[in-house]
Amino acid sequence: MSTQCNAKQLTFHGLERRSVVGEFNGGKISSDSGGLLLREVEKRCHILKRLAGCFSDHRDANQIEHGVESLIKQRVMGLALGYEDLNDHDELRRDPLLALLCDHSDVTGSNRKRARDRGCALSGKSTLNRLELTPDDADAGSRYKKIVAHPEAMDALLVDVFIESYEQAPKQIIIDVDATDDPVHGHQEGRFFHGYYRHYCYLPLYIFVGEQLLCARLRQAGQDGAAGCVEELARIVSRIRMSWPDTQMIVRGDSGFCRDELMRWCEAHEVDYVLGLAKNNRLKAAIEDEMNQAKVRYEATQQPARSSRISVIKRSRAGRVNAG
Repeated sequence: MSTQCNAKQLTFHGLERRSVVGEFNGGKISSDSGGLLLREVEKRCHILKRLAGCFSDHRDANQIEHGVESLIKQRVMGLALGYEDLNDHDELRRDPLLALLCDHSDVTGSNRKRARDRGCALSGKSTLNRLELTPDDADAGSRYKKIVAHPEAMDALLVDVFIESYEQAPKQIIIDVDATDDPVHGHQEGRFFHGYYRHYCYLPLYIFVGEQLLCARLRQAGQDGAAGCVEELARIVSRIRMSWPDTQMIVRGDSGFCRDELMRWCEAHEVDYVLGLAKNNRLKAAIEDEMNQAKVRYEATQQPARSSRISVIKRSRAGRVNAG
C-alpha cells in the first residue's frame, strides 16, 4: 500500500521566540544560484561568446535548435558548477536555471519542435559530445560531427583576454611556466607512468601571469617537462608585444625548465628569465661560502636563513639563472 504524504507543513521545535517550519511550496529550487554571478561576468566580458567564434559550424541552420554559443555556455557553465561528466547533461538539460545561464528564452523547453524534447530546454550529452570530439577535417558532408574547433584561435583568445584586462600597459610582467600531473585511472590513450609522480598520468603545460591563464596544453607524460614551452612562449610573447612593445617580460620557472633551448630563446628575444637550477657539483662549489654563512646563521637561530650575497650566475646581460 502506497503511503499518503498529504502534509503541507511540518512543525519543529522552535528556537526561543522563533518558530521552525518546513513547507513544500518552494516551487523549482536550485542549489546552483552562484551561476548567476558567472552569467553577469559573461554579460560584461563576452568571453564565451567570443569562444564560440573559435568554431566553424557546418550544420544545417534550419535543422538545429542549439547553436554553438549555446552549447559552449552549457558546457562551460556546467563545468564551473561542478558537472564534469557529459552524462550529467541528460538531467541538466531539464534545469531551467542552467537554461537561463545559457540565455535560452524558453527556459522550460515547452516550445521545442519535437514532442519528446519538450521539457528539456538544453541539449543532451550526445550533442555536446559532437561539440567536443569533431575531427579537424570535418565539413558539411560529415555525417554526425560537424562543429570544428580552431585551437589557434582559442590560444589567441586567452592572450587577448589577458591583455584586455589591463587599462594600460604594465611596466613588467612575470610569465610563469610550469608542468604538473593529470592522473588517469583507466587505460586512456597516451597514458604514461611518470617516475616523479609515481602514477599513470598526463603532463600538461601551463603558462600564467599572476592568476591569469595564457596557455594550457595537454601532453603525454613520457617527455621532458619543458617540452614545447619555447613554441608556446614564442607565440604568447609575440602577441603581447604587439600591444605592449615596451613592457619588460620575465619568464620564471623551476629547475625542470632550466634548459639551454629556453635560455637561448629568451636571450635572443630580449626576454629576461629566472630559473631554478638543480644541485650539481659545480653549482655547490660556486656558492660554498654563501651556503656556509647561511648554515652558521641557522645553527645560531634555528630559523631558516638565506644569504643575501648568494651569487647570481649570469649567462648574458638579458638572462639570469637563480642559483639560490
